[in-house]
Amino acid sequence: MHIMEGFLPHPWWEIWFALSLPVVAYGVYKMNKMIKESRETLPLLAVAGAFVFVLSSLKLPSVTGSCSHPTGTGMGSIIFGPWITSVLAMIVLVYQAIFLAHGGLTTLGANTFSMGIAGPIVGYLVYKAASRSGLHLYLAVFLAATLADWATYLVTSLQLALAFPAAVGGVLSSFEAFAAVFAITQIPLAIVEGMVTALMFKYIVQLRSDVLVRMNVVSQITIKKLKEAVA
Repeated sequence: MHIMEGFLPHPWWEIWFALSLPVVAYGVYKMNKMIKESRETLPLLAVAGAFVFVLSSLKLPSVTGSCSHPTGTGMGSIIFGPWITSVLAMIVLVYQAIFLAHGGLTTLGANTFSMGIAGPIVGYLVYKAASRSGLHLYLAVFLAATLADWATYLVTSLQLALAFPAAVGGVLSSFEAFAAVFAITQIPLAIVEGMVTALMFKYIVQLRSDVLVRMNVVSQITIKKLKEAVA
């Protein structure tokens, strides 16, 4: 859901920058604090960042001025929370804008808000709620990643609708039009992303469940149940 360079008019691209930068700044603070307290999280941080980069680089043409693609931010929000994930997303978006012509620098604030803030917040809340309800771990991860992606696409639709309200029906009519076009590609893409994220998370659990437990991402009881099920 990268909005292309120069597509958002004044004052909307400035507004989204103003909303995104404080969140990313707080994310940088949280990230530095986490790294100082626990250096063992660095490999997971690198994996989460690479996951965001690879998945969000796979794009399909969709709405004029934007595109459909997985986001990869669901996994980051599950492991590190939405604030640190916003930093990972902005780093990825800057790289993609400069080197891949994917997104843009003037639209960086809007793209960061949808993909790096709104999506991860939804993913984080869904994962926490699903975990507390006793849902199976990998199903909770699937739902978190899928809904994080859908949240991103809905926010992008809203951003475009606010910038380009319809002559008849205004913002609401425009939002419905953008969301409907996005849905054709984004709904199935998000489901696939949910499945890929669950598989990736399963791999991380097998390799570094100890780190996930220490970070309070997964409980020791859940890990024990998963190991007993495999045995």
